[in-house]
Amino acid sequence: MSLCLDFLQASALQVAPKLIGKEIFCHGVKLRVLETEAYMESDTACHAHKGQTARNAPMFGPSGHLYVYLCYGIHHLVNIVTGPQGSGQAVLIRAGLVVSGFETARNRRNGRIECIGPGKVGQVLNLNVSHSGQPIGQNIKLFDGISPQQILTVPRVGIDYAQPCDRDAPWRFIGQFDL
Repeated sequence: MSLCLDFLQASALQVAPKLIGKEIFCHGVKLRVLETEAYMESDTACHAHKGQTARNAPMFGPSGHLYVYLCYGIHHLVNIVTGPQGSGQAVLIRAGLVVSGFETARNRRNGRIECIGPGKVGQVLNLNVSHSGQPIGQNIKLFDGISPQQILTVPRVGIDYAQPCDRDAPWRFIGQFDL
């Protein structure tokens, strides 16, 4: 049964660790979330930092929708919008573990099944910018999954352009599971 999405109305910093262990089902693959990163509007690493644009508009919409963007012209990165409408925040899904739809996942990843890295998450779930702004609950579902034994918090990666205080903020969450 799909999750109640009310918890997504909290800030990205509160939601990011709560997404660890949850499962996303989309286009025939179910993926357990292993790692996330929080992005807030005041954060210079956040796409919403300089205000709303056509690209980042879903971040300013209601929580429980996707924000998918193309990174470096290659990878589609999947974010879940959080917080109250207009707040410009989201949680990036950085890594996952395929829990069903293995053959479909292998086909999408050229024989591989691992999804460590946000581009691989987008690839295995078959999400692209056309899915940006879509609500969770119709074609994309979120399930409870399992709880991690521990969640590590460390600085985010790949945001060298951000201010040092934002670059060094421990807003990356990595689940430790006893599988």
